[in-house]
Amino acid sequence: MTTTVLQNARIIDPSRNLDEIGTIVIRNGKILASGKDALNQGVPEAAIVRDCRNLVAVPGLIDARVFTGEPGGEHRETIASAGRAAAAGGVTSFIMMPDTDPVIDDIALVEFVRKNARDASPVRIYPAAALTKGLDSDEMTEIGLLKDAGAVAFTNGRHPLHNAQVLRRALTYAREFGAVISMETRDEHLGVGGVMNEGLLASWLGLSGIPREAEIIPLERDLRIATLTGGRYHAAQISVPGSVEAINTAKSRGAKVTSGISINNLALNENDIGEYRSFFKLYPPLRSEDDRTAMVEALNKGEIEIIVSSHDPQDVDTKRLPFAEAADGAVGLETMLAAALRLHHDESVSLMRLIDAMSSAPARIFGLPGGTLKPGTAADITLIDLDEPWICVKDQLVSRSKNTPFEDARFSGRAVATYVGGEEVYSLRAE
Repeated sequence: MTTTVLQNARIIDPSRNLDEIGTIVIRNGKILASGKDALNQGVPEAAIVRDCRNLVAVPGLIDARVFTGEPGGEHRETIASAGRAAAAGGVTSFIMMPDTDPVIDDIALVEFVRKNARDASPVRIYPAAALTKGLDSDEMTEIGLLKDAGAVAFTNGRHPLHNAQVLRRALTYAREFGAVISMETRDEHLGVGGVMNEGLLASWLGLSGIPREAEIIPLERDLRIATLTGGRYHAAQISVPGSVEAINTAKSRGAKVTSGISINNLALNENDIGEYRSFFKLYPPLRSEDDRTAMVEALNKGEIEIIVSSHDPQDVDTKRLPFAEAADGAVGLETMLAAALRLHHDESVSLMRLIDAMSSAPARIFGLPGGTLKPGTAADITLIDLDEPWICVKDQLVSRSKNTPFEDARFSGRAVATYVGGEEVYSLRAE
């Protein structure tokens, strides 16, 4: 029996509304005790003791929106490299999107992801299955069988679903299995050809804009259908205050609705695009500063439940292009925590709320293990130095792709150690 003791840590556990200096005792991969009274019986004999003075111990981070290249695009990212990148960012679990080649739309592919994750990844990876076959929006997948095989959510990934009848059937069917339908709301016609937020800056840059309504209108449709069916609906990543208002209205009508937001839309705005910097070409697009601050406020109030990295690796061939021609997407597993801590340091979001949004809340929404430091649960733990200064050098990123919008950004705070099942899978000091 192996025992590890993390002493003198500031323990923040949103699942228990706990914020105190204390100790976490880990034995055989499980949390034996955690809190200020964890060592009432003294340090267990032969335990490995780590002094965590000036560090914060939180439930391992859970990222609910991660794209990989495997299968089919391993040159961009493999399951193994994504797992290592996650560990370096303090992420102990993530949900993998089905946008692969082939699409994860049958039982064999769900099992493929789970097996490869067990064999090659240092962190826990949960597959999300495609909501429609081939992500083509026409024919619903076998939700019940896929859920039994291990799919934790159903989504069309980057692809909008414009067939309202298919969505209605999916939400109705998924309701019987307690499954979550997670959707990116994007109108493919409104703002067609748009490459950034519609507004004055887009006009100055001579780029086509994407109006806020291209997100809000399909979201409002989805919310009506979610209310009609009683199914569990998750808006994968919203970016404008109008979406928050629509979701709040749906909740007031009794809809079972939650939402997420990309860290990019919390930490960056359209001005960061500068002189056509294609690493800032994202979807949802970076919005105005007023939009950004409104979304930060909504997150702090709990109107937006979770933060996601929207980790989407792209290679040189798809990113080193004129802005309008570059692919959407950025890597984010290694920078999500550090970028989120900016909101703590400027006092716009409490640390408890940030950790809840990146750990406890996604665990609750998707029914995942983790998101807690309660005794008896798996010892998935992230140790954070809130004041560790560092610069994001893209060539030092673990991810196979380097398309980060935070290139050369200065951060204060990062994960210094990551534990999965009580095993240390990443240590900053060991680098």
